[in-house]
Amino acid sequence: MPRSEKQKLKLYYVIDIMKKYTDEDHTISISEIIERLAELGVRAERKSIYRDFEAMGTLGYDIIQVHTKSFRYYLANHDFETAEIRMLVDAVQASRFITKKKSNELIKKLEGLTTVYNADVLQSQVFVTNRIKASNESIYYNVDRIHNAIHCNAKIAFLYFDWDIGKRKAFRRDGEKYVISPWMLIWNNENYYLIGYESETKQIKHYRVDRMLSIDVMSDLKRDGKKAFSSIDVAQYAKKFFGMYNGEITTVELNCERDMTNAVVDKFGTDIKLIPQENKTFNVQVEVAVSPVFLSWVFMFGGRIRIVSPDSVADDLKKMAKKFAEEDN
Repeated sequence: MPRSEKQKLKLYYVIDIMKKYTDEDHTISISEIIERLAELGVRAERKSIYRDFEAMGTLGYDIIQVHTKSFRYYLANHDFETAEIRMLVDAVQASRFITKKKSNELIKKLEGLTTVYNADVLQSQVFVTNRIKASNESIYYNVDRIHNAIHCNAKIAFLYFDWDIGKRKAFRRDGEKYVISPWMLIWNNENYYLIGYESETKQIKHYRVDRMLSIDVMSDLKRDGKKAFSSIDVAQYAKKFFGMYNGEITTVELNCERDMTNAVVDKFGTDIKLIPQENKTFNVQVEVAVSPVFLSWVFMFGGRIRIVSPDSVADDLKKMAKKFAEEDN
């Protein structure tokens, strides 16, 4: 960029210098600002820097002057606090649906939102573990296409796959595309899910976004299912289906030992009613999609959570326990 063009961007450069190199613990002098501008090929005088500070104040930047042996300055109101950025970095690291490569890229961008000093601290603490991460890099574009389809009130078509024993993609429907009316995206249990309406079966269904490929926005086909989604409670839907897989929705009464309170509340939320019993237990009624996953959740507590009713669900749990016992023998 020619020097004259850079000169026009002097205010931008001053703002960038104050964002990158100053905070309450790191101040800068006018001379140091002028030196950094010179490294960028921009000429500046002390008076022009003061004018830039005035302009920054008009734009909402709070420049604080401190006096030690000389006058020094720092930007008091950064866009993000260090604690906020650290929280975002932790969220990226913990997110299963974000690949390891993309996690590192996003964290690098987040570091650019703070000073160079805080970025160094963050980098020293960053460690993207070998925890299970998604491998589908296209998930970011998938999410964008789905949002566009929802905004345009259009259906989408996509391929959907499972992993086979050789860790290869096995496409459902023999590679034929699904055609779905997308209505919402939910982030649950570290995964993104598309919640949509299938016109053929007239059912609400959900799909893992990281298992979707080749998404096409069908702008000529308007979405179906508006009536079905007008009364859906997203929180209740997620509570019933995610982590339990599809099954018949049933009201199940559980009897739980008192120290199972955290496990029950973590699973079903705080809206449930816990009814104390005389034998240091409590009963609770929950609506769940009855499936092997739900039964396994109850089973893993070794009798400290028991199914009171209905009898059919309790019998299913007994059958599961019997099957496990036979396999152990």
